[in-house]
Amino acid sequence: MKIKSQKDFYSGLMFMSVGVAFAWGASTYNIGEGSRMGPGYFPLVLGILLAAIGAFTIFESMVVETEDGEPIGKFAWKPLAFIIGSNVVFGILLGGVPRLGIPSFGLIVGIYALVFIASMAGEEHKWKEVIVLATILAAGSYLAFILLLKLQFPVWPSFITG
Repeated sequence: MKIKSQKDFYSGLMFMSVGVAFAWGASTYNIGEGSRMGPGYFPLVLGILLAAIGAFTIFESMVVETEDGEPIGKFAWKPLAFIIGSNVVFGILLGGVPRLGIPSFGLIVGIYALVFIASMAGEEHKWKEVIVLATILAAGSYLAFILLLKLQFPVWPSFITG
């Protein structure tokens, strides 16, 4: 059988491998039953569903004809680096790295840094939109995590709050 869409084939393969890995990892926990679920129940079901979606996508990539075969393009290193880098910077700013002498900058500064760095991954970069998005995300995160869920982690830089 011939692959008629490379993009769908490889994305289905990725979904299947991640789904199987989740299901396999969940099998080490207590699964339980439908009426009394254990900690491994949800990841197991999620992994099975993800693997099934991957299998369907692979099947579809071999059956549905595409115009040009949808070849895989070049690897997008720039967006990957900015997205992963923004998450790493967020983690460092949120909690700090005492071993390296980096203080905690808190949730608000971390979210602004995350949004600004991640926005550089795209082709367009409009500062006004990025500032508005960062402000909305910071306010929403403060409302959800600090006020409603009452999670205990730094909101503002430690050198300001003490």
